[in-house]
Amino acid sequence: SFWFSFRTYFMLNIKCCPVRFYNFFWSLSLSFLEYIVAFNGYFTAKARSDFISSALRDVDAVNWRIVRRDNPASDYPSDFEVVEIRQDARSSLLTLQDHPYIKRVTPQRMVLRSLKLTDSGTDGASPCNDTRWMQKWQSWQSSRPLRRTSLSLGSGFWHATGRHSSRRLLRAIPRHVAQILQADVLWQMGFTGSGVKVAVFDTGLSEKHPHFKNVKERTNWTNEKTLDDGLGHGTFVAGVIASMRECQGFAPDSELHIFRVFTNNQVSYTSWFLDAFNYAILKKIDVLNLSIGGPDFMDHPFVDKVWELTANKVIMVSAIGNDGPLYGTLNNPADQMDVIGVGGIDFEDNIARFSSRGMTTWELPGGYGRVKPDIVTYGSGVRGSGLKEGCRSLSGTSVASPVVAGAVTLLASTVLNRELVNPASMKQALIASARRLPGVNMFEQGHGKLDLLRAYQILNSYKPQASLSPSYIDLTECPYMWPYCSQPIYYGGMPTIVNVTILNGMGVTGRIVDKPIWQPYLPQNGDYVDVAVSYSPVLWPWAGYLAVSISVAKKAASWEGIAQGHVMVTVASPAENDSEIGGEMTSTVKLPVKVKIVPTPPRSKRILWDQYHNLRYPPGYFPRDNLRMKNDPLDWNGDHIHTNFRDMYQHLRSMGYFVEVLGAPITCFDASQYGTLLMVDSEEEYFPEEITKLRRDIDNGLSLIIFSDWYNTSVMRKVKFYDENTRQWWMPDTGGANVPALNDLISVWGMAFSDGLYEGDFTMSDHEMYYASGCSIARFPEGGIVIAQTLKDQGLEVLKQETAVVENVPVLGLYQTPSEGGGRIALYGDSNCIDDSHRQKDCFWLLDALLQYTSYSMSPPSLTHSKNRVAPPTGTDRPLPQRLEGNHLYRYSKVLEAHLGDPKPRPLPACPHLSWAKPQPLNETAPSNLWKHQKLLSVDMDKVVLPDVRPYRPQVRPLSPGESGAWDIPGGIMPGRYNQEVGQTIPMFAFLGAMVVLSFFVVQLTKAKSKPKRRKPRVKRPLYLQQQQQQTPQSGKNPTV
Repeated sequence: SFWFSFRTYFMLNIKCCPVRFYNFFWSLSLSFLEYIVAFNGYFTAKARSDFISSALRDVDAVNWRIVRRDNPASDYPSDFEVVEIRQDARSSLLTLQDHPYIKRVTPQRMVLRSLKLTDSGTDGASPCNDTRWMQKWQSWQSSRPLRRTSLSLGSGFWHATGRHSSRRLLRAIPRHVAQILQADVLWQMGFTGSGVKVAVFDTGLSEKHPHFKNVKERTNWTNEKTLDDGLGHGTFVAGVIASMRECQGFAPDSELHIFRVFTNNQVSYTSWFLDAFNYAILKKIDVLNLSIGGPDFMDHPFVDKVWELTANKVIMVSAIGNDGPLYGTLNNPADQMDVIGVGGIDFEDNIARFSSRGMTTWELPGGYGRVKPDIVTYGSGVRGSGLKEGCRSLSGTSVASPVVAGAVTLLASTVLNRELVNPASMKQALIASARRLPGVNMFEQGHGKLDLLRAYQILNSYKPQASLSPSYIDLTECPYMWPYCSQPIYYGGMPTIVNVTILNGMGVTGRIVDKPIWQPYLPQNGDYVDVAVSYSPVLWPWAGYLAVSISVAKKAASWEGIAQGHVMVTVASPAENDSEIGGEMTSTVKLPVKVKIVPTPPRSKRILWDQYHNLRYPPGYFPRDNLRMKNDPLDWNGDHIHTNFRDMYQHLRSMGYFVEVLGAPITCFDASQYGTLLMVDSEEEYFPEEITKLRRDIDNGLSLIIFSDWYNTSVMRKVKFYDENTRQWWMPDTGGANVPALNDLISVWGMAFSDGLYEGDFTMSDHEMYYASGCSIARFPEGGIVIAQTLKDQGLEVLKQETAVVENVPVLGLYQTPSEGGGRIALYGDSNCIDDSHRQKDCFWLLDALLQYTSYSMSPPSLTHSKNRVAPPTGTDRPLPQRLEGNHLYRYSKVLEAHLGDPKPRPLPACPHLSWAKPQPLNETAPSNLWKHQKLLSVDMDKVVLPDVRPYRPQVRPLSPGESGAWDIPGGIMPGRYNQEVGQTIPMFAFLGAMVVLSFFVVQLTKAKSKPKRRKPRVKRPLYLQQQQQQTPQSGKNPTV
C-alpha cells in the first residue's frame, strides 16, 4: 500500500562543532486489504470463525481469509479477528457490520517508525544551503494520516574533550532522575517495587542485560522471531522504570513484563497492540507504560481497548506528545480521562519546548477542552539503560512517561492494601501531591511537577473517594488559570465553559446522585452568576466529565466586581466488598467558583470567533494550510483561539478587544451585540438559513472578516492516495479552506475567492509579509478597496514543478455595504500569518487595521493610499472554484448529509439552550485565594512520617581519562552497587539496631535490680542489737543498707 513519511530532527548543535543527533522517520499505511473485525464479547477462535463465515455466506464470489496471529494471546478467547478481503470489499464490510455479534469493522493500520543515529562534524560538513535540505514537490503517498508514533526525541549523551589533552574535563555528575525525585528515601524504607507487575510496550529487551534482575516474562507480538531489543528504545524505557545498577530505575524489584510490539524496522500493527493489551489483562498487569501516541482520538478499536484495560485496574501511563510549544497538540491515549498523561520538563523545572500543550480537542466545537497533561516530570536529558550495557541520555515525553510509570510502580509497592490502588486513586494521589510550577498555565503543566514523597504520603492515608480536576475554578488567577483568567465575563456574553474531570476512586463505575447543586455566596455577590451543569450519565471507567457553564445575571449588566460560590456534586459507586445487596459508597465534593464580572463592553469591542465551521483531523482528511509543511500534512490542532490561534487571541486581548467563541450555527447568536464576526480557515459548509441571516445581520451593522486559504481541485487530486482496503482514491475533503462554501456565503455582495494558489514574500504598509499557500480574490464589488501583490504561482509548482511569478494578485479587499447603517466586510486570502502552527511572519498589525475598519469604520490610510491598490476584479474571465466531484465531506460535516447525487443540507439544528441550575444561596464567605494544595477528603499526610534523609545533590569531580559512562552518585543508594541484597540489608540493619537498643535496656534493668536500694534514714540501733544481727546466718539474701 502507499504511505507517507515525515521526519523529526533533534540536533544538539547546528554549527561547526561535532554533532550527534537522531533522525526519526515516521510513516503509516493501511495493511493490504486487512480489516479488524471487533466482536461484542470474547469468543474462541472457532466461534469467531463461524460468525464471520455466516456473515459472508451470502456474499457472492468473495475471497476472504482469517489472518493467522501466532502470539501468546492466541490460546485464549479474543474479542477481535483480522480478516483479509480481496474482492468486493465494500459489500463484504456492510455484511459483516450487520452481524449481531460484530461490533465494528475498521481497517488494519500499520505504523512505521524508524530511527537513525547520525554523526556529523566539521570535516566535510555540508553548508546550510545544501540541496539535500531543499524541499521538492512530490505526491503525498499515504494510506491515511498519521496515527501512533514513538514520543522520544532521542538526543544522545555526548561531549567533547576540549582543546588541551593535558587537561582533564570537569563535568557535573549526570543526574539520575530516580535520585532527584528522592526514590532513595522509599528504598531506605524497604520499598523497591516488589510485588508490582509493570508492562513495557516497546521494542523488547535483551535476555542477559545486566541492569535487570526480575524480568518475569518477555513476549513477542511482532512477525519477527526474536524477543531482543535491536534498537535500544525499549531497553531505555525499561531501565528508567526498573534498572538495578548504573542508571538506577525507580522500582528495581518490580516484576517486568516486556511486550515487544515494534519490530527492528519499527513496524507495528493495530492488531498487535490489541492482542498484547488482551494478554496484559489476562496477566493482571498493574502498571503499563505506553511511550507512543498520535492525534487520532477517534481510532475506535485502540481507544476502546484502552478503556477496557483501565477498567481492569491497569494503570496506564502515556506520553502527552512532542508537538510543543504549539497548543492543542495532545496525543492519544494520553488525552483520555482514565490515562495518566505525562508532559516533560528540564532539570531547571522549565516546561520542555517539545512537550505538547492542551487543551483536548475532542469536545470542539460545541464544548471546551479538558486540562491535560495531568502532571509533568523530567523528560530532557534523562539517563537510562543502553542497548547492551552502560547508560545513555534521551529526551522526549516518551522519557517522561516511564519516569512516572516507574514512580507509580514504586508507589504501588508501598501500599499495604493493594485493593485501594486503581487508575483513579493513583491519579488522584499524583495530581493532589504535584508541585505547581510558577508562571506556567494549566494547559502546559497540568497539576504540576511529580512529587514522589508527597504522593507516597497521600496514598498511605488514602480512603476511596471522588475528586475533581481541576479542583476549583478561579477566573481571576493568572497565569495558572489561563485562558480563563485572561478575559472577565459580562452580561450578554457567550457562556464560559469549564470542562472538569471527575475522578472516581471508589469504583470503576459510578454515577452522580440527583443533580449537582449551585450554591452562590451572598456576601460575595454569588447571586450575580448563573451556572448550568451537564455531566456524564455514567462514570466509566473511573472517570467522567462535569461541564460547568458560567454566565452573568442580568442585574449585573453594569456591575463590576468579584463573585463566588461553589458547585456541590455527590458521586455514588457500588460497594465492591459490601455484604448487602445494592450497597453503595458515596463521596461529596465541592467545586469552588470565582469570577470577575465587568460591565458589558460596547459592541465595537466585541469579536465573535466562528468555531462551528472549522473542521479538523480526526476524522476527515483535512490538509494543512501551508503546503510547504509536508512533514506535518494534517490540520489537527482544532483551529481554536486557545490552541493554534493562541497568539492571535493574546494580541487581541492586549488591544482591548473581547473575544467570544461561537460553537453553534450562525443562526444562534444576537448579532446586535457584536462588532465583528471573525471567520478563519473555515472548512465546513453553511446552512441556507445561515447565509440568509448573515446577510440580514450585516445589513443591520454587523461586520465580517474572513481569512481564507488555498483551494484547488487539481492540487487536491495531486495530494491524494490510493487506499488498498477500499480500492478507492482518498483525497482531501476540502483544501486549506472550503472556498466554494465561503463563496456561497459572500456571493450576495458580489465577492468570491479564486482557486489560484500563491505564495511569496512582499511588503505591505512597511511590514514584511509572507503569503503561504493562499488564494486570491476573484470578484469584488465596485467601490471597494483591493490590494494586490506580486507572488509565485505555487499551484503551478505543485502540479508541474515549474516556477512562475504572477503580478497584481488581489490578496486583500475592504468593502462598506451600501445599506444605511450596514456593516463592513474584509477579505484576506491566507490565514497562516495569524496561525501559530507554521507561521513565519505574523500579520497581527493587519488584523488590527481590519478591525479598526470593521468595528470603527476607520479606513486605514496605509491601505487606502497604497501603491498596490488596484481596481476590484470582476472575475468574469475565469470560472469560480467548484466542489471536488465525489468528495466525502458529508461523512464528517455537521451541515451535509448523504444523498443520491449531490449531498444535501441537513435540517437546521436547534440552538443550544442551557438549563440554569436553581441557586441555593449560602450566607458564607469564601477565601479570596482558592488555590492551595489539593487535599483529598479524609487524607492526613501528617500521619505518614518520612525518615530524615539527606537529599540527593549532584557533585562535581574530575573525569578520568578513558572512563566509561557509568557514574557513581553520592547520597542514597549507589547506582551500580544496588543488588537484591540491598532491599534485604535495610530491614536487617533495622533489626540489629533494635536488638542493640533492647540489649541496652535489659542490661540497665539488670543493674537496677542488683543495685542495693537505699532506705530511709532511721534511728540508730543500740550496739548490742547490731552485734547480734552480725552473728546471725545470712541465708542467701543480700544485706540491706
